[in-house]
Amino acid sequence: MVKISIARPLLGPEEIESVTRVIESGMIACGPETKKFEDEFASFVGSKFACAVSNGTAALELALFSSGIGPGDEVITTPFTFVATANAILSCGATPVFADINESTFNLDPESTRSRITERTKAIIPVHLYGLPADMDSFSRISDEHDLTIIGDAAQAHGAAIGDRKVGTLSDMECFSFYPTKNMTTGEGGMVTTNDEELYIKLNSIRNHGRPDSQLGVYEYVRFGLNLRLTDIGSAIGRVQLRKLNGFNAIRSRNANRLSERLPPAEDVILPNLPDGFTHVWHQYTIRVEDRSSLAEHLRALGIGTGLYYPRLVFDYPHLGSYGSECPVASRIVGQVISLPVHAGLTLEEVDEVADAVKSWASGR
Repeated sequence: MVKISIARPLLGPEEIESVTRVIESGMIACGPETKKFEDEFASFVGSKFACAVSNGTAALELALFSSGIGPGDEVITTPFTFVATANAILSCGATPVFADINESTFNLDPESTRSRITERTKAIIPVHLYGLPADMDSFSRISDEHDLTIIGDAAQAHGAAIGDRKVGTLSDMECFSFYPTKNMTTGEGGMVTTNDEELYIKLNSIRNHGRPDSQLGVYEYVRFGLNLRLTDIGSAIGRVQLRKLNGFNAIRSRNANRLSERLPPAEDVILPNLPDGFTHVWHQYTIRVEDRSSLAEHLRALGIGTGLYYPRLVFDYPHLGSYGSECPVASRIVGQVISLPVHAGLTLEEVDEVADAVKSWASGR
């Protein structure tokens, strides 16, 4: 039986009240509640615009479609990510190209990315993995040099920042997920942020069947479109969760700091790295060990959950196998990573229990 889970959504009376209010209003599809959520989320990250969608994968697809990316185009990203990052590229007919990762941050490496650029490259998707922003200043320079679109995969990075610039403002578009295990949730949902009004007009239109604006019941279509809308029910939950997000992230940071204090670096346990000037929101607290199956089994026996994010590189899955490339760092790290509980529902006593369990495993080897 799991006593300490790897993730747990934190929902309470405020979320229930908000959903009840929307249901009683009679407007439960994408409507005024969603517009309020978009405006509040844009204000939170510091972007000019935000476009709410049905999930994080839809956010990536919408960003790619709005950039005009399609067949014949190449998009560079990391192989060490959730498969949705690569699937979104395939969904618009483009070709995923995989570059290696930085060993200390697990994020897409700018120089490896630079080496993969061809005349067909149209965009780069850095992933802010585990809640740590990618090296967006370097990707911005690469974008300027090669006239490329940068789309940040911010599915795990709500509230993360570089200096005083929050994720959500660090590239042409940034794509968030509100899945229940994320730092905040809408049940299922996503968001695309941008400072570019022309892109925002396209985002707003494509997510609603290609209508000229976001109005329902208007049978005019000016471009290709899909139904990627978020409901007002989800948005109501999201507005409450957004107000709680800073508190959630503060607890995650407290828990991560506690783990790092209680788990001093050892030869067989490599702790997460936090670069100077970066704000990590600790969606995951991920360590590296050589025998992670042994550690996972040890913790499981003590009722402590763990996660493998991710057990395989995305080009190791059958439908992406033909896009594989040489990524030696990612290929090594993918077999070492294991994530420990760090979520905002944990007490410090539970965090200490996790740390003590890892130390007992290490000392017994």
